[in-house]
Amino acid sequence: MRYKVITISREFGSGGRTVGKQLAEKLGIPCYDREIIEKVAEESGYDKQYIEETGEYTKGGILNTIFQSRSYGYSPSNEDIIWKIQAELIRKLAREGPCVIVGRCADYILRDDPEVLRVFIHASMEFRAKRIVEEYGEREDSPQKRLRDKDKQRTAYYDYYTDMRFGDGRNYHLCLDSGELGIDKCVDILAGVVK
Repeated sequence: MRYKVITISREFGSGGRTVGKQLAEKLGIPCYDREIIEKVAEESGYDKQYIEETGEYTKGGILNTIFQSRSYGYSPSNEDIIWKIQAELIRKLAREGPCVIVGRCADYILRDDPEVLRVFIHASMEFRAKRIVEEYGEREDSPQKRLRDKDKQRTAYYDYYTDMRFGDGRNYHLCLDSGELGIDKCVDILAGVVK
């Protein structure tokens, strides 16, 4: 394989997690997503649900991240401790062998590794709204609001820990529109690039 590790960053509801899992199955390699939460919980002693809530989202929103200081004398927050453990775990998984890693800023954490393919999956608001209603049982009256809220949280978290802009095409090797291409075609494209 040309690329040993594939990182999948994604907009909420775009099907990026599904693309990652199907790609891993097709390539016969492990896919790490929620498994990372479990491993971080084991290593840190924090509750799994707490890690899931803070693992890709800021708790206090954008203003909280703007006013937090990481200057001299700063005592790390729980989120910073989880970030550090998560980053170390992602590097370890990448060293262990070929795999797909979904989310958790893995694209940034592994950005200097030439054997990592960094992918971003996105889709239109309409496609994502329809998908979260069908896949996750989201109420049909306000899926767009949930998508906007999740996008804001994920963007604030990513921007804070990486000093880069979430979803900026320059941070990735490939950006795929799952709404236009379909999940299966995204998987096929990535499998073709990796082999």
